[in-house]
Amino acid sequence: MTEPSLNYVTCADAAEGHRMAYWQWGQPDSPHVVLCVHGLTRQGRDFDVLAQALCERAGSSSSGGIRVVCPDVAGRGESDWLKDPMGYQVPAYAADMLSLLAHLQAQSPISTLDWVGTSMGGLIGMVVCGQPGLPLPVPVRRLVLNDVGPTLQWQAIQRIGAYLGQSGHFNSVQEAADAMWKISESFGPHTPEQWLALSLPMVRPVSPAADSPLRLHYDPAIAGPFRLTTEEGAQQGEATLWQLYDGIQAETLVLRGAQSDLLSPQTAHAMTQRGPRARVVEFEGVGHAPTLVAKDQIAAVADFLLLRT
Repeated sequence: MTEPSLNYVTCADAAEGHRMAYWQWGQPDSPHVVLCVHGLTRQGRDFDVLAQALCERAGSSSSGGIRVVCPDVAGRGESDWLKDPMGYQVPAYAADMLSLLAHLQAQSPISTLDWVGTSMGGLIGMVVCGQPGLPLPVPVRRLVLNDVGPTLQWQAIQRIGAYLGQSGHFNSVQEAADAMWKISESFGPHTPEQWLALSLPMVRPVSPAADSPLRLHYDPAIAGPFRLTTEEGAQQGEATLWQLYDGIQAETLVLRGAQSDLLSPQTAHAMTQRGPRARVVEFEGVGHAPTLVAKDQIAAVADFLLLRT
């Protein structure tokens, strides 16, 4: 399977509801679902390389296949933009994921559910996994938190806020890729081909004209709620996130870029000592956040999700 299928689910909100897009890889009726949720300004095609690797590995095992689902969180990719920008917050995103999982369950019953969350996708995962009473088809079995934890470094939040919402205008995908690399070098080493592949789904035409310039894929309004965050507010939210983390029952793997400015070594260590007592894997030469394209990063996730224990 070289290309995913594009699908939609309708999610409730305070207005008239919205459609969330999701990309599906692998065996559509497999009872083993891996939900991969992207970071703040990214989209579901970020997981193309990982999804293909998981499907290939699962297909060659005795498990009989896997279904990998990669949503475009509201306001990103092929999903609708929200009428009320204040809906661009983690609790609302978590509610959308519950709607998606109910939709997937109705299509084909889920018996094994795993979650891979990069940055914001990991925060959404903590909200979903840290509250055992939520209406999930089945509890999340294994959780991957990619360079995120309950304590987030304020300097990194400020760095992200400095570029968030600037959709830009570009004359080519390569020009857009070059511009994105300037703010994404912390992702670590990538070949030009790898970075171009990651960049292609990140842009959209500004207008229907054939020679239209390109802009970034996401709604610039996602910056609104983010910019309302203060250092004091972030510190207050930290206690809630730790409470959620302590409630996680899933076996948990934390991935950390060794040079990450968002997830500190101290926080990663604390995550091994409490709650699900996560195992931590670090990647040298990488900051925030590993893109799960490099072979060692893929292997860490695939081994965790697909090795039988």
